[in-house]
Amino acid sequence: MRRIVRVTFSILGTVLLAYLALVAMAYAFQGRLIYPVPPTNREVPPGYEAVRYNTADGLEIAAGYRPASAGMPTLLFFHGNGADWQSTAWVTDALAAEGYGVLAAEYRGYGGNTGSPSELGLYEDARGAWRFLRARGVAEGDIVLVGNSIGSGVATHLATEVGARALVLISPFDSLEETAARLMRWLPVRLLLRDRYANAEKLPTIDVPILILHGEEDTLIGLDQARALAAANDQTKIITYSGWGHDLIVHEPIQEHIARFLETF
Repeated sequence: MRRIVRVTFSILGTVLLAYLALVAMAYAFQGRLIYPVPPTNREVPPGYEAVRYNTADGLEIAAGYRPASAGMPTLLFFHGNGADWQSTAWVTDALAAEGYGVLAAEYRGYGGNTGSPSELGLYEDARGAWRFLRARGVAEGDIVLVGNSIGSGVATHLATEVGARALVLISPFDSLEETAARLMRWLPVRLLLRDRYANAEKLPTIDVPILILHGEEDTLIGLDQARALAAANDQTKIITYSGWGHDLIVHEPIQEHIARFLETF
């Protein structure tokens, strides 16, 4: 009997140590999980110029820019976590063809930029991008803040600090904390997570028109998260898409719906 007890406790102890080691690894390497940086892409898409802007904490960020046609607004676009600024050119090409300007913002640690990505770091990068547009003569009221996936957290936070024509969120979460907790239920994610992007807490403070676009088959960020986010601000319009998932941004009708939304004010 004693031997069985000893063996049982030994097994439980081994399992516990393995679990604690896994928790420690998840904490230590969470940055790589949240920010899977793609290979550096030096391409400059047609119609864009390679630009650089500075952050308040001393970094220089390389990104891409194409000016708007006369009288048209400019999209300040924050991409998702496994993408790069060049991908923004592809998912905004129809809008650019209508004359919209695009600042395809980039993040520290991405696209060959120095620094390591983090929530606070990406907020600094966003501020630098916004200052770049203002220095180029783009008025606050002509800037549309657009965020896809984790970029929704960047765009939402910037909208609490600066003026803009509108805020457009594609495949957004109510918070990164909620998303991570759902995906990794076997880990104490809420205790471990350093970056939280609490969009739902911030949205009520934003006083511009808001559009949320979300795929109903999104298995990464649940549709109910998008609906919870939309409910946080009564200026929000939400459109959902049957049959489409988290890669919603790649579907050209999304650009059409953004354009039609921006034409209403």
